[in-house]
Amino acid sequence: FRNSENEGRLLLTNEKWKLTNSEVRDNRKLCFNRVLQVAAASGHTVVLVDQSDEILKKSTKGIEESLKRVTKKKFADKPEAGAEFIEKTLKNLTTSTDAVAVVHSTDLVIEAIVENQEIKSELFKRLDKFAPEHTIFTSNTSSLQITQLANSTTRQDRFGGLHFFNPVPMMKLVEVVKTPMTSQKTYESLMDFSKAVGKSPVSCKDTPGFIVNRLLVPYMMEAVRLFERGDASKEDIDVAMKLGAGYPMGPFELLDYVGLDTSKYIIDGWHAIEPNNPLFLPSPLLDKLVEEKKLGRKTGEGFYKYN
Repeated sequence: FRNSENEGRLLLTNEKWKLTNSEVRDNRKLCFNRVLQVAAASGHTVVLVDQSDEILKKSTKGIEESLKRVTKKKFADKPEAGAEFIEKTLKNLTTSTDAVAVVHSTDLVIEAIVENQEIKSELFKRLDKFAPEHTIFTSNTSSLQITQLANSTTRQDRFGGLHFFNPVPMMKLVEVVKTPMTSQKTYESLMDFSKAVGKSPVSCKDTPGFIVNRLLVPYMMEAVRLFERGDASKEDIDVAMKLGAGYPMGPFELLDYVGLDTSKYIIDGWHAIEPNNPLFLPSPLLDKLVEEKKLGRKTGEGFYKYN
């Protein structure tokens, strides 16, 4: 994909998108490595950018292992075709530790670094100085306002949100977030890209949590409040939602899976934006568990204990 000055619209060319994934950290690293995986697998030229060669090597190995799992199912009866698929995908992927050095030849930047407004804005401000005029900037944030990130650049009309869901190779959804300043051309480009990597995009304005998290996070927080009040045990709440609502995981199981620190960061951020919204009220119990470093599965204990 490339913007054409002559046509004034988005054109599909052999060059396709060159993607930059800048300085990914924590759980977002796993998610975004899979974003790069599906992009490379669909024929796009991808540049993975992170802080060190060691991290990049680990990320590339993780992508290769994930591709092997995909090919076992996709090419169960054709192992040679599976090996060719992996080889072709990895050829589309290169790595770098210098985002500024590669952004000059990039058509699309997808950021997925730590969920911190100031750090993200500083990165975009720096890249904005070196990226071509046509380059579209996006963030994979799940909780921060895209508009504020766009305001750190001079390309507010070429800025939007691309929120993928884990596990990316399996989850078909992408939330395409349009700010009041995002041009129609940019919006259509992001929708087209999402479809090109095999996803089903949905459109949303720049509202806290977009669609999925705006519904999901308050639901999980209300489950915590239900438990805090002593109305039901966390075990019974989880069972009720799985058997009564058909959810694959209960809210407490999901909180532990997502990470209690991540959930606290999201709800605290929303509460700061809309302090009078009862859906965004913080939880004393959640705050206590995070303070005790009981963050869920990744630390071995959250609402539940894990071996």
